[in-house]
Amino acid sequence: MATNSDNEVRLAAEAIKTADALLITAGAGMGVDSGLPDFRGTQGFWRAYPAIAKLGLSFEEMANPAWFSEDAHLAWAFYGHRLNLYRQTAPHQGFNQLLELGRNKAHGYFVFTSNVDEQFQSAGFAPERMVECHGSIHHFQCTASCADDIWDAESETVSVDENAFRALEPLPQCRHCSALARPNILMFNDWSWLGHRTNAQQERFAAWLDGLAKSSGKLAVIELGAGSAIPTVRHASERALQRTGGKLIRINPREHVVPTGQIGLPFGAAEGIRRICLHASERMESGKGP
Repeated sequence: MATNSDNEVRLAAEAIKTADALLITAGAGMGVDSGLPDFRGTQGFWRAYPAIAKLGLSFEEMANPAWFSEDAHLAWAFYGHRLNLYRQTAPHQGFNQLLELGRNKAHGYFVFTSNVDEQFQSAGFAPERMVECHGSIHHFQCTASCADDIWDAESETVSVDENAFRALEPLPQCRHCSALARPNILMFNDWSWLGHRTNAQQERFAAWLDGLAKSSGKLAVIELGAGSAIPTVRHASERALQRTGGKLIRINPREHVVPTGQIGLPFGAAEGIRRICLHASERMESGKGP
């Protein structure tokens, strides 16, 4: 007997199949299925970083640019560990499945994510079709704001003493003035973040949505692992639909409630994508179409 979730999966597969464009919006839950830490709640953060738990600091307290002046070795232990972890982590299969879906659309795809890990780019998504609303840990900027420059950190290395949880010298430096560098990530209470890289991404995204609206193309939005505590990604999903119309598919194991007429799936990101793609392939093999 088909369950309500089975029916919602069927509706999601049909919405994606008939769409002319795909918007993928993603929060932290997308990376969890790749094995990245879950920072939801203080306990989740402390499980990932026991050294910070001993200091009694929450994620919100640690993700603050003030640490780069107060204790740069601790700040870079936190961000350097994350940078190294993200570089070593392979995106889960769901990324590849989404990329295949998006490539087959007449108007293509776009990605809007609050994640700073660049897993989408690692999976083959085009950088020019990305909005990283909180920036990227793979790009650095100067803490002294000597220049309006953001640089690719591919050649940068950060060594961390895991036991002491301290970054080792040399710490990353600005390419212009040799002051301490920091990740180009929008942190809490962050008034020095350089946002022009993200602003350029937002402009390309807006132009894509405008083109879709003018063509009356049908949009499907797949939202993955985006919670309501910091609802930036959810708002992006809903604003896109207000602009173009279409269908929202919200995949979230705990917060999958959606407005009337939209689709909510109570799964993790990888599982939700897998179920949708499995249903679509079974329908095609049976000759029933979407």
